[in-house]
Amino acid sequence: MARIGLFGGSFDPVHVAHLILAECARDQGALEKVLFVPARQAPNKPDVPLAPAGERLRMLQLAVAQNPYFEVSTVELDREEPSYTLLTVRQLKEALGRDCRLCLVVGTDSILDMPHWWHAEELIREVEVLALERPGFPLRDLRRFRSCFGAEAEARIRKSVVKAPLLEVSATEIRQRLRQGRSIRYLVPERVRDYILAHGVYLL
Repeated sequence: MARIGLFGGSFDPVHVAHLILAECARDQGALEKVLFVPARQAPNKPDVPLAPAGERLRMLQLAVAQNPYFEVSTVELDREEPSYTLLTVRQLKEALGRDCRLCLVVGTDSILDMPHWWHAEELIREVEVLALERPGFPLRDLRRFRSCFGAEAEARIRKSVVKAPLLEVSATEIRQRLRQGRSIRYLVPERVRDYILAHGVYLL
């Protein structure tokens, strides 16, 4: 059964840490491929303005173009409703068929917040979760996670931690640098940097 990773986010913009984390998840999680799933609007951040979906999508496509194991899915951009992960998982399961096992690639910061996700208990039952270590969010204390999902789910999370370089690169910092006229070289793929500068993304 093919194992497919789902890596969601706003990708505003996609940066090198996203790509490194996805590659580590692919390698350590024995994934056949990783689907990057840009959100139309994150349900937990309804008031946070994002760059237009088309621009975020194009930057993501440029970023993954040279990796044969990476693809971009527009499943959430094509929906009008908020980007609830459970809806995305069910839609992709229907599209990919029963021969695929979906693995949700999630940062440890988001895992600690998972009890607040929309229909989180159903989501945990439908997918395997690969936990990406994030700076400042170690998985030492999962009491709230355990109380919501049970000891078995907690044990699975602890066994699925993906080790990756803890790069403190953020999309917020990249946007700030652009508005200040500072360099973003090496923080984003060169193709993405060229697109941003050519189209004036984030410069207004």
